[in-house]
Amino acid sequence: MRHKNGFRRVITLVLAIAMVLSMSLVPQTAHAAEYKADVKSIANVPNDLSGKTIILHTNDVHGAIEGYAQAAALKYEFKARGAEVILADVGDFSQGSPYVSTTKGTDAITMMNFAGYDVVTLGNHEFDYGYEQLKNNLSRAWFKTICADVLDKDGKPVCDPTYEYTTASGLKVGFFGMETPETQTKVNPALIKGIKFLSKAELYPCAQEQVNKLKADGCDVIVCLAHLGVDDESAPDGHRSVDLYAKTTGIDIILDGHSHTVMTEGLNGEPVQSTGTKFENIGMVVIDNKTKKIESNYLVKVDDGIVKAPVIEALSKSILDRVDAEYGVEFAKSEVDLNGKKAPGVRTQETNLGDLITDALKWSVLKEGGLKVKDDHVVAITNGGGIRASIDAGSVTKKDLNTVLPFGNTVSVVYITGADLLEALEASTFSAPTAVGGFPQVSGIKFTVDTTKPFAQGEAYPASTYYKPAAITRVTIDSVNGKPFSLTDKYAVVTNNFCAAGGDTYFVFGNASEQFDTGIVMDEAVMDYVKTELGGNITAKAYGTAKGNIVIK
Repeated sequence: MRHKNGFRRVITLVLAIAMVLSMSLVPQTAHAAEYKADVKSIANVPNDLSGKTIILHTNDVHGAIEGYAQAAALKYEFKARGAEVILADVGDFSQGSPYVSTTKGTDAITMMNFAGYDVVTLGNHEFDYGYEQLKNNLSRAWFKTICADVLDKDGKPVCDPTYEYTTASGLKVGFFGMETPETQTKVNPALIKGIKFLSKAELYPCAQEQVNKLKADGCDVIVCLAHLGVDDESAPDGHRSVDLYAKTTGIDIILDGHSHTVMTEGLNGEPVQSTGTKFENIGMVVIDNKTKKIESNYLVKVDDGIVKAPVIEALSKSILDRVDAEYGVEFAKSEVDLNGKKAPGVRTQETNLGDLITDALKWSVLKEGGLKVKDDHVVAITNGGGIRASIDAGSVTKKDLNTVLPFGNTVSVVYITGADLLEALEASTFSAPTAVGGFPQVSGIKFTVDTTKPFAQGEAYPASTYYKPAAITRVTIDSVNGKPFSLTDKYAVVTNNFCAAGGDTYFVFGNASEQFDTGIVMDEAVMDYVKTELGGNITAKAYGTAKGNIVIK
């Protein structure tokens, strides 16, 4: 009965808060099989939590704003069960669906404010709209934002590195935030000029400095909010959360994000916990107030067993309804499922959705004309990491497409030599068949990747976590628009402005001496192509399977 009464108290309390707040409101899981994941239902959480401090945490929400009502309900419920509760987030809350991207992340901040978050760190997608927009968003936050390893043009952290939370029982919890250095190549470089992301050897001393400070301040428990992840592509440079734990001392637990992993410990038993993505779970860390030690950590499954806080649910519904009204209109039908999955998918191989998008990008530029090369020297390339969802067969809406392409990137054209084009493909398939965000989806070009040969790693590209190939060992360009490829010819590469600025593995694009931005937003280019060129019907004949532009050996 206590469980039900607790939620009754939640509803009463939230409705009371609503009366006050309403006045102010007027005018794909990486490595899931490898990592241990202790997931419980709400029914298995102890009814008596007195004498405990609970840290609830989320990560990589990516616009799934309905879940905030359940996060808020859990916070109030566990308080009703006698615990002191801290609610934290580990980044990537600003981007991922039209429900947050249409306001450049401000609606995410609003939801988190009313859900009762206490402390958060930054994910790479918090920078998608640029540093100035991020500062504007955070100025609206009622919670504390911490990040130690991102520096402004003056060499100072863009946010306070640490946060010390003292509970009513006297327990002192010290938090510090760490952002993935991969942000510098996963965000349009033009939007983060002057911002430095500590990486490689700089990362660990920065983390240790925060631990030492929190220890010196008398914190009993040290928690790292780390948007680092455990993806294999982050391993060579030691940018994973488990690497950070191995290279530092004094961290009691790392609450992790970025790789969307569901885990309650690392492969070697490291105290690293992550909830997955989009409110698959909510993380729970239980600290005993007497011993001042973490006694358990696990994940709570987010399902119908967790009721929704009514005020927060109503707020999310108002956002959902507004966006659905604008974006829910059908503009096409598809006879086939269009594959936008991470792996196997757009980050590991050619997919039919990648073909559709790049065909549309190329078409959007060719129909305007005026390029400095002949049409048979025009190709399109977009990074697989920029394709964020699949599209099911049937009705296709603007919301569907905006969910696939949520970043608001524009169509750009880069002029490069064949040699540079070959380098870009070699650099962007370096980890194949393992997934990487830079994996190219293409139109107008056929090439082969021989994964039996090693990638010849050269020097790191400037301000990047990726490497220039010391030699071309894996990629062979078989043809361009049905004609022989030339190392010396000039080609026009139609891409997105993120890649054109050197994002992901595309340094050679950013380093090109000649390029321009069309100003056409990517999702609008695709919609125009589907409606105009395809007559609003994505057929099985045209896109039932991948076209065979990329061969992976």
